[in-house]
This record gives sequence, C-alpha cells and structure tokens, in this order.
Amino acid sequence: MTTQVRTAIFPVAGLGTRFLPATKATPKELLPVLDTPLIQYAIDEARAAGIERMVFVSHKSKPAIERHVMDDIRLRRELEARGKPQLAEELKEAAFCPKTDDVVFTMQDEPRGLGHAVLCAREHVLDGPVAVILPDDLILGTPCLGEMIEAYDGGHLVSTMAVAAEDVSKYGVLAVTSQQGRITRAHGMVEKPAVEDAPSRLAVIGRYVLDPDIFHALETQAPGAGGEIQLTDAIDAHAMERPISGFRFSGTRFDCGSKSGMLEATLHLAGQDPELAEVLDAYTGNRNHARSAA
Repeated sequence: MTTQVRTAIFPVAGLGTRFLPATKATPKELLPVLDTPLIQYAIDEARAAGIERMVFVSHKSKPAIERHVMDDIRLRRELEARGKPQLAEELKEAAFCPKTDDVVFTMQDEPRGLGHAVLCAREHVLDGPVAVILPDDLILGTPCLGEMIEAYDGGHLVSTMAVAAEDVSKYGVLAVTSQQGRITRAHGMVEKPAVEDAPSRLAVIGRYVLDPDIFHALETQAPGAGGEIQLTDAIDAHAMERPISGFRFSGTRFDCGSKSGMLEATLHLAGQDPELAEVLDAYTGNRNHARSAA
C-alpha cells in the first residue's frame, strides 16, 4: 500500500554545540561533506521522494539556512558575468524558487526538543501523513525516505538500524514484536534507555513517516529525557491506537551530528571521487609509513 506523503519537516533549530566554534556563525546543517552542505542532501532526498511541501523549523539566529536553500538570483547573475554559467545553473537547480516551490520557514524560539520542533510545523503541513528528516543523519546510497514512503501502510514508520549494545543510550529504541523482511513491528519505543533497560538493539535513525495524529499526541506530551518534549515518547504513548513499525533502509548512514561521523562521511565520498584519489593515497601512504617508523 502506497499512501501519499506530501509534507516533509526539517527540524533545523539546534545550536550544533558539538561543532563549536565552527557553528558559532555557520549552522551545523550548512557544514559541508566535501562541497555539499548536510541540508542539501536532506532536501535532495525529500525531492526524490516526491514531497510537495518542505517545512523548515529553524531559529531566528540561523537566517543562513533560508539564504542557502532559496534561489539567489543576484549571485547567479554575478557568476554568469564572470563566465561561470554552469555553476550558476547548478545553484539554480539545487535551490528553491520562491514562485514555484512550496517552502515554509517557521521558528522554534526555545530548544524544547525534537517533539516540540515537529509540533511547531503543525499549522503548515498538508493533509495526510508527514515525513520528518533530520539532516545530520546522512544516509547515502538509495534514498531512505522514498523507500519508507513506498513501504508505509499506516501508523508510524521509523527508520531503524542495529547498533552496538553500548550505543543504545544514544537513541530511541524499538520494543520489537515481530519482523518480516525490512519491516519490524513494535509494541513501543524507549528514548535513550540504559543498556540494561533497552528492549532491543534496534535504534531509530532520523527518518520518520508519521500519522497526522502525532500532532495531537505532541500537544499533551510531558517533557522526557533531558527535560525536552521527545518525539519518541509521543509515538510510544499512543502505540495502541497508532501501530509502530521500523524500516530497515538500504543506504549507508553516517552520524554527522558527531565529528567522527562527519569525517567518516567525508572520507567515504572522497574515496569515490577520482580527483581526490591522489590526495587520499598520499595521506594513507604517509600515515602507514609513520606507523612503521614508530
């Protein structure tokens, strides 16, 4: 069963404290993996999934995000005048046109958690189930959201992957009921459990397709872990009315909310670029030589 998902929500209001001082003036969503900002990967994934309206839940201190995602005619004309029409065209294709694209920016004034950020988008979503994309969960390869929409059959569908036992406390974790192919049925979710309390090792990654009832659940959701309104808690609280399913995606996920994940993603993409092969070979060769000398 394929159900039309018309809206994607991008929660981008966070401060990005793990990347300070780089994020003092540059939002973490604009940090590049090679030459492409994280937010662009997320936008491209939503476009590939056929999303009609994109809602960015941002913060007034991060106007650079809106400047990046919207078309900049002045910049394109400057590039064309300097003899770089191909680059100007690439920027146009990547950006949103204010006249033809359905894009909304709304503000989350206080850092009250992912659940609250999603709730901030309520007035701007189109009818039907909604998608949520966390840009710092970079998934390369087969676009994850498109796979999820194709597999969606109602309730709440979350992307999942198995993680090491010592890492379960970093994630929302599914309480598994059954599994069939890529779909895991669950009777609940636990946000950032201690290792000994985790119901499984199946962690929720930053892609969601949610029944629109999630907004009612978030309205009444009490603060949870970290004193924030957790999306995981709101999904879990109504598991009896709205079934929870996990989806095992095909792509490769990089945790670009961490420095190690950003580096891993950068090296992964650099390894696929022939123009960077010489640099990588020289670095790895010098590194191996240094280890041998030691």
